[in-house]
Amino acid sequence: MSDAKPEEAGVPADLDALLEAIDEAADPEADAVVDDALNIDDFDEAAAVLDVLEDDDAELADQPVADADESEEGQLAELDAELAESTDADEEAPEADPYDAFRAELRSLPGKWYVIHSYAGFEKRVKSNIESRKTSMGMEDFVFQVEVPMEDVVEIKNGQRKLVTRVRIPGYVLVRMFLNEDSWSVVRHTPGVTGFVGNSHNPTPLRFEEAFNMLKSLVEVAEVPAAKSSGGKGGKAVSRTIPAEVDFEIGETITIKEGSFAGLPGSISEIKPESGKLTVLVSLFERETPVELSFDQVTKL
Repeated sequence: MSDAKPEEAGVPADLDALLEAIDEAADPEADAVVDDALNIDDFDEAAAVLDVLEDDDAELADQPVADADESEEGQLAELDAELAESTDADEEAPEADPYDAFRAELRSLPGKWYVIHSYAGFEKRVKSNIESRKTSMGMEDFVFQVEVPMEDVVEIKNGQRKLVTRVRIPGYVLVRMFLNEDSWSVVRHTPGVTGFVGNSHNPTPLRFEEAFNMLKSLVEVAEVPAAKSSGGKGGKAVSRTIPAEVDFEIGETITIKEGSFAGLPGSISEIKPESGKLTVLVSLFERETPVELSFDQVTKL
């Protein structure tokens, strides 16, 4: 008895023709599924496969195709959002404190810090002399570094502000070294050196924090007014305040040379170096009235 069945609507009448129709209708993925999973050897199975393939093609035709441009725009939007989050995180991260880096570097250096006396005003010359002697006498492996602690100060005289760099501790020089008889002799007998601080022949080295506080002026950081030196939100203060020195004193009598009270004498009751202001008590109608003036608005008597 023949396996062929009468031709139905859209279905070929014989098996060979039906298999050819399957080959024409199938897509590669469907072919792989059919080849792996089916062993088509009769008319009913072949007809069922053709129905499945035609139904799949119809479903694919009915599904909307994603807009490629919209897909790319979505990916770009996601990348932009990730980049913005990364940038925000970088902006919120606290700035590195340069003093922390200097502290770590100072701890890693060989030798210990010793303080020597010198003649006042000859600190830099003593530094140069020690550096020359350690080289000429072959002591570079024992005497490493010589520093004269310096500081920046704003001097205010007669209302004029001037930034000056001066020796922080006049008459003292710091030396980083391994102390032995030879290195001690090289430093001690340097012209201008009057001796080591402490025991003359067995000096005591500085503690780490003492050395750090005396040498941290070597760190280069931003210079900002004192009011802004406390650091920003979420970060450490990385700026240093330059101290100001004025030649005015509390209770000193001055003469106002500018403004509404020009020509009147007054007594200084408060000095504000960070803002360059004075509070002066001026006698008006037999009563003392506080007046805020800048340094350049007054003069000494």
